[in-house]
Amino acid sequence: MRQDVANHMRTGLRSRIEAIAAQRGTISLPRICEQIDLIRHDAKACGLAPVERLASMLETALARHGLGPVVLSYLDLMRDACDCDDCSEEASAAWLAALSLRMGH
Repeated sequence: MRQDVANHMRTGLRSRIEAIAAQRGTISLPRICEQIDLIRHDAKACGLAPVERLASMLETALARHGLGPVVLSYLDLMRDACDCDDCSEEASAAWLAALSLRMGH
């Protein structure tokens, strides 16, 4: 039963992330910030540390630089992290390293 709830939460988060990505170019900065904050909060409540950390980094990037093409890279990794069974700090670090590689840092 518990696994069913976790899978449902992961599916919901993934769907919300995909919905944001589908709105690229039309979603406003305040709206995407609101949606990412809700995803971060829900990921934390579910114990999905990699998704939470990536969402937090995206919130920081949005605050510093606004909307831009890098948003899709964050969203792609967040969506993929929803399917990751490893939610350890090490897994979070690996996801952040993947983000860094994508960004060329």
